[in-house]
Amino acid sequence: MPAPGVERRRSVRNGGRPDNGKDAGGRPRAAHGWEPPRIRGRDDVLALVRNSLRRLENRHGPEVIVIEGVPGSGKTRLLDEVCVLARTAGMHAFKGGGDPEGQLAPMAPLLDALLATEAPVLDRSALRAGATSTDQRFWLLREIQDRLERAALEQPLVIVVDDVQWCDEATLAALRALPERLSGHAVMWVLASRGEAPDHVEQTLGRLKEAGAAAVSLTPLDSGAVADVVADLLSATPGPDVLSAARGAEGRPLLLVELVRGLREEGLIVMEGDRARLVGGRIPLRFRESVDQRLQQVSPTAQELVRVASALGRETPIGQLAEMMDRKPAELHPAVREALGSDLMVGDGVHLRFRHDLIREAVKAGIPTTVRRLLRRRAAELQLRHGVPEVEVALLVAENAEPGDRWAIDVLRRAAAELSSVEPHMAAEISRSALDLTHDGTAERGLLLAETVHLLWQSGRAAEARTMGSKALEGLLESEAEGRIRLGLAMASSRHSFTEAVRQCRDGLSLPTLSPGLRARLLAMLCVALASSGEVQAAERTLRPALHAAREAQNLSAEASVLSIESVVRFYHFDMDLALRRIDESLEIASRLDGPALSLPHLWRSMLLSAVGEADRAVELVDTQLRQALTDGEADLTRMLLMTRCRLLLDAGRLSDARAEAEAVLSMVDELGPGDFVDATARYTLGRVARHRGDPAGVRAAAEHARRMLGDDSVLMRNTGAWLGALSADATGDLEAVDHCTRYAAESFERLGPALAGPEDPTDQALYVRITLRAGLRDRAEAATRAAERRAAAGPRYPVLAAAAAHARALLTGDVPLLRRTVDLLESSSHRIARASVLEDLGVALAGEGDAEAVGRLDQALELYLEAGADRDVDRVRRRLREIGVRRGSSEGERRFGLTASELKVVRLIAQGATNRTAAEALFLSPHTVSSHLRHAFAKLGVNSRVELARVFAELEDEDRSGPAG
Repeated sequence: MPAPGVERRRSVRNGGRPDNGKDAGGRPRAAHGWEPPRIRGRDDVLALVRNSLRRLENRHGPEVIVIEGVPGSGKTRLLDEVCVLARTAGMHAFKGGGDPEGQLAPMAPLLDALLATEAPVLDRSALRAGATSTDQRFWLLREIQDRLERAALEQPLVIVVDDVQWCDEATLAALRALPERLSGHAVMWVLASRGEAPDHVEQTLGRLKEAGAAAVSLTPLDSGAVADVVADLLSATPGPDVLSAARGAEGRPLLLVELVRGLREEGLIVMEGDRARLVGGRIPLRFRESVDQRLQQVSPTAQELVRVASALGRETPIGQLAEMMDRKPAELHPAVREALGSDLMVGDGVHLRFRHDLIREAVKAGIPTTVRRLLRRRAAELQLRHGVPEVEVALLVAENAEPGDRWAIDVLRRAAAELSSVEPHMAAEISRSALDLTHDGTAERGLLLAETVHLLWQSGRAAEARTMGSKALEGLLESEAEGRIRLGLAMASSRHSFTEAVRQCRDGLSLPTLSPGLRARLLAMLCVALASSGEVQAAERTLRPALHAAREAQNLSAEASVLSIESVVRFYHFDMDLALRRIDESLEIASRLDGPALSLPHLWRSMLLSAVGEADRAVELVDTQLRQALTDGEADLTRMLLMTRCRLLLDAGRLSDARAEAEAVLSMVDELGPGDFVDATARYTLGRVARHRGDPAGVRAAAEHARRMLGDDSVLMRNTGAWLGALSADATGDLEAVDHCTRYAAESFERLGPALAGPEDPTDQALYVRITLRAGLRDRAEAATRAAERRAAAGPRYPVLAAAAAHARALLTGDVPLLRRTVDLLESSSHRIARASVLEDLGVALAGEGDAEAVGRLDQALELYLEAGADRDVDRVRRRLREIGVRRGSSEGERRFGLTASELKVVRLIAQGATNRTAAEALFLSPHTVSSHLRHAFAKLGVNSRVELARVFAELEDEDRSGPAG
């Protein structure tokens, strides 16, 4: 579960036991009598913190505060005070922070916080047990979320993270995700960052602020606060000359403290009664000069120790310092005492740590560059010798290596490989550093170029990957090596661009003398990429050579993939029987494979079942696979299954569940990164749900996502975007946009491949007819009807196909008997909304003829819409009934307490004290899906904490059991 090296890193840094350099109250541990001064000039920030803590005491959450300020503005001191206030109030406080040289240990700042207390939330055995898991970020974040939920049920939690500007991407992902996922729990987050942080950090903080986090910017202390700080430090009233000198600190608390202490230590301040005044001499206005002067007051050995420590990092084991200085640890004890006595450093007897990063930076700046690089190179070698993982010393190695340094190149390559699955962005940067150290024209440089290209693709930096890839793959490698790299690039890029995956496969296949196994895999990947992008005719042309190559190479995985794509092609030929036979053959072959099961055959079979009218059965099939994926810890497969499930639930007319699963898919971006096709399917599902529920904001969001999809280079993505855009435009009455968006499908009806969102729901063709007729586009309605009739003729055994064609023709011609036939054909279909739609159309037609049967048909439609949760459609049918003199209020189909069945199951478990994870396990859902259901339940019940939820739900159930009064 934790990223590689996290556990060993803690044993090196903290001696195997929790320690954060603080006393029991959370303040920096005193060093030879020094205590931090009282906080001055920050009353507004402290008031905000106290108010948040009061809300937290009442079990309201979440609370998020973001504190930003320049170095030395007092951020760390404020965070220490937050911990003191939280512990005084009986809360559990955790504090961690980013490290400029620790950004390659994924999630380390958060793990440091949660482990380094007397009662840690996490336990090391659990973390070690998960260290071999795949998709580590996903499962580690899930574990942290579950442990925090459990702890918050017992006691309010305050989690403080300092120096966010130095946090790794995994920690930033956690900070983006956890506050939202722990909404309703008594958890408070306080984050501090330097101003002008890197873009990806600013994006994280910006997202938190948009979600409601309180933002605090620490401005320079005003003159009154400066005077108070100086008086506190001197225990006397400062005279005007002292205050004039204090202005040199520019209102930064840390610089002010150092300045005043420097003046006092140099004898430049004298006391006259209860007043302090300045006497002659030079005033050390610069912080670095103040630090240098303090350093000059200790012995040469202590000076060397402090300087070596500054070159190594913000915290260093004393044993490592002794090795660096070629001394025994016992020989350093006097120098350690001097370093602590200078107040430059604090320590616990095992480690030394600079009291502030600015102090360390000031000391380090005084070391010649050449000497500093040699020290840091030796430090990296020593850390590796002591078992520190290569990922943790990679930045140290990269910063101090010279071109051609074989040792450094090897260390960086191994570190990049280890990080690739959990931190692809950082892995790409490390790989690029190794590349910069290699000489042009070497075979090793070509291999490193290819590795870096792959990592850039993996981290979603497509443009950089393409630019570098053109250099990496121009004759620098042998055919087999280049082919393997292109295959890897195709697989990686298929999550972001099927068109790029096609290009990489074709370039790989153009290479001479490929092995049979590699050629088979490239051809199979090409088939998958072509079909997935909507280029079905091109995929069909590739099937025969791909299947021959797979069988010749005896590659079962490739053979199963090709047969899956043949099933897709047969589907678009409307040959449903052969499509089902081919996918069953694929599944049989896949069952003989060792290792993880192929996802494509299982997912496609589910979609096929839905396409022939068996959406509920398709959902059951996916549910079985989802349970196994959750049990096996396969995160990316879990996301693919959730993507498929949300689309199947939409087809089945289970709108609330479809929305929850789609939101769960999108929430997994933080752990697993973006996946264009996966995300597009989720956005499409949310847009369709918003249309049926009458959600204007959701419809607007869908229209915006549709515009982005229309610019994609994939046929499938463009058509999906066009259909979503048409649906959104129809919902808002924008006939011009309907005209523009429905043109894409009209141009696709006559060719092989997807016309609407793929894979297509056959019943959508009747909806297309309805929309185009409403927009006055009869020729397009006729084209869609002909396409539906061709599909029905090709699959006579499947009633849903005949029903789609009959419904489309009935809408086009106003044929009431044809509507009756459609109702009969759909009687056993699990496509609830399609059934409701034709019942509604029949009811309206019968009402127009004055037929009393109209009421019964509209009532049937109403019940199906209620079951689906299609609020907008429910309102429309009730209006139609009122128009013929029938009023329908609530019915047995209405949701209990305003909650859907799925939301009710989740709420009942949460109200009984379950965490998201235990609720998910009980219901065979993902925790992300539970979070989504819970968020909607909170909104419907008007609560914002689990305590409130349990109380309100208990009251509702009591009322329900007792029944109406009287």
